[in-house]
Amino acid sequence: MDEEAQAAAARLVRRLKDGYTITIAESCTGGLLASTLTDIAGASKWFNQSWVTYSYDAKIRELGVDVKTLEKRGAVSAEVAIQMAQGALARANADIAISITGIAGPSNDGTNKKVGYVYVGIASRTWAISEATQIGGNRQENKEGFVHFALLTAIRHWDQAMELAEKNRQDEMKQREEDARIRALEEIARNQRAAAAAEETAWQSQTWSERNNGSENTDIGTDVEWDSDSANE
Repeated sequence: MDEEAQAAAARLVRRLKDGYTITIAESCTGGLLASTLTDIAGASKWFNQSWVTYSYDAKIRELGVDVKTLEKRGAVSAEVAIQMAQGALARANADIAISITGIAGPSNDGTNKKVGYVYVGIASRTWAISEATQIGGNRQENKEGFVHFALLTAIRHWDQAMELAEKNRQDEMKQREEDARIRALEEIARNQRAAAAAEETAWQSQTWSERNNGSENTDIGTDVEWDSDSANE
């Protein structure tokens, strides 16, 4: 493996060392990606397991790739790359999975895809993508190029996912702060209404008391003075 691919593997591993785990599903590279990653010391902390599923049957049996997708799209396709990655992710219970499926050469085995063509699948627990590229070289060069491309693709999408996660975290924090501010304002408004109501009640009670204790006699008299003429009727 060339130095650029080794450097890319080290860059990806630095991201995994924050407490994440990875799993690999390979076809045409025959385990070369897994080997490149596990060449780095301490791999047992972040590398769960991997699969080399060369045949259709292996992809279906080991990774759960849909047989209809294989028949319709072929093994070298975006759909199969994603399903390989998702199948490995679920079975290894990892945080991220990388899959590789392509035509390493020297022939294309009767397919309509060119030698050196590859799809890489990347899957996490919340998203999955596939990207393709064309590499020109012999079988070994293509396999090494596929691995390098897979590592660079994984790093790019990992960084994008982390940036998006951080943005979402910041947005959620701002939303919580805004919700707390609104709740505080509502609480202040309720307290102000309660204070105003209490003041109004106190004023009404005082007014009623003053009326009851005033100098004017508001009682209805009980003595009746009869008119003398009326009394004699």
